Parts: sequence; C-alpha cells; structure tokens
Amino acid sequence: MNLPDVTGFFDEATYTVSYVVADPAANSAAIVDPVLDYDAAAGRTSTRSIDRLLDFIDERRLSVEWILETHVHADHLSGASVLSERLGAPTAIGERVTAVQSTFSKLFGLTDLATDGSSFGHLFEDGERFNLGEIDARILATPGHTPACVTYVIGDAAFVGDTLFMPDFGTARTDFPGGSASQLYDSIQSIFALPPDTRLFLCHDYKAPGRDEFAWETTVAEQRAANRHVRDGVSREDFIAAREARDAELDMPALILPSIQVNIRAGQLPPADDNGIRYLKIPLDAM
Repeated sequence: MNLPDVTGFFDEATYTVSYVVADPAANSAAIVDPVLDYDAAAGRTSTRSIDRLLDFIDERRLSVEWILETHVHADHLSGASVLSERLGAPTAIGERVTAVQSTFSKLFGLTDLATDGSSFGHLFEDGERFNLGEIDARILATPGHTPACVTYVIGDAAFVGDTLFMPDFGTARTDFPGGSASQLYDSIQSIFALPPDTRLFLCHDYKAPGRDEFAWETTVAEQRAANRHVRDGVSREDFIAAREARDAELDMPALILPSIQVNIRAGQLPPADDNGIRYLKIPLDAM
C-alpha cells in the first residue's frame, strides 16, 4: 500500500488543525480543513494560515488536487475558497451539506444562497472512491456532530473532522441543528471498524487537563482502548446519555455566527453590499 505523507498545521487561535496530505511518489496532494484567519473584534480577515500552507506546497513542489472539508465548521472560517482560487483545485464536502445549507440559510436570511451544494465543486457520497495520486481514497459518512460530516480515508490515514478528539478529550458535541448523539455513536463505530493501526487525524485539540502538549494524531486502536467517552465496552445507551448531558453544559463556539454563514458557501465571503463592503449577519435571540 502507498502510504500518504501527512503534515499538520495548528492554528492556536481556533485550536484547529489543517492538513496537507500527499502521495510522495506522485507529488499529488490534498488540503484538509484550511483556516481563513478572522479577527472578530475588527471584522478583518487575513490569509496568514493559508500562506503557511501555500509556502509548504511550493517548497515540496506539490500539485494540489483537492480542497477537502470534513464538515461545515462552527469555530473557524474556512480558507477553502481562497485556496481553490489560487490553486485551481476543487472544493469538496459530504453531500448532506445541503441539509446544513437549508437550515442556516433560513436562520441568516441568505436569500442569494443556493441550497443545492453548488457552492462546492464536488459533493461526496458515502462510500465514494477517488484517488490521490496513486493512493486509493474513500468517503465514510460520519454524521452526528453535523448531518454532513464525513471522514476521508486516504491510504492508512483517516481525517475524522470533529467526530473524535484525542482519547483523553473524547468526542464531538451533538447539539447543533441536525446533530445526533445516537448517529455519532454509530459513526464512531464505523471508524472503529477500520484496521487498528489506521492513523486518525483530528480537526481540533484543546489539550486536555494534565497534558502539556497539543496533539492531533492517534490510531483506531488507541481510541478503542482509551477514549474517555466511547472506548470499547461503553454501550450505545450510556454514550448517548453522557454525550447529551455534556452538551447541555456547553456554550456556543465563539465564532459560530460568522463561521457558519461563510462556510456554507464553501468559504466564500458574502457578496458586497451597494457600498462595496461585505457584511456578516448577527441574528438576535434566534440561537
């Protein structure tokens, strides 16, 4: 089996990890979950995180074939649109993004947004296969955190988005619209059915208490043995009860309102108003 090279880029402002995954034999690459930097106090965007990715790609002389989103993120703005424009690679996400677009386009009053997924270059179906260079890859639908969550299985590596965190931190919240603790449990079991030595790459790390360093790579075997929420032996019923109780205590992510309305557009910023300025909406008393 050809094994992909995986390089993570950690954005400490949002605790997000973006990845460049490459076939070293073909110099082909994909970018997973890129970040567009956003200063909420000033309402300013910047491409610092994107530029790090581009510098790395240039240094390695990689040809980027895909910009891959694991889901519609609620904690950071996506850099997918900027990267797609600069690199000419299509953006892709799970096909159920249409459900997320439909829900949030109504909340934000986005009458200009098509809710058929056409903001993205490609919508992946569950089980769909593709190639990254000479490496086989496939889609594993893993809803629960959101309806559109997918895991990208590329060679021996799986990019799980927010579905799982490091074993000492646990699992994703399920209290967003369309989220489901029962679906999340089932999705995690499908990840756990991958070979034990499959490398799992996570979208976030919040450095659990007692751990000194950020970390974002684990394995199926490690998760099954030690995940504090869903290790082997935890029943479906116990997981659902614990997950829903935990969700009831959580605050909304700080950047959920700007993030969602950008990310359902595949990272495209809203169109400019008549004065040439772009605006994000803040729905009052609606969440």
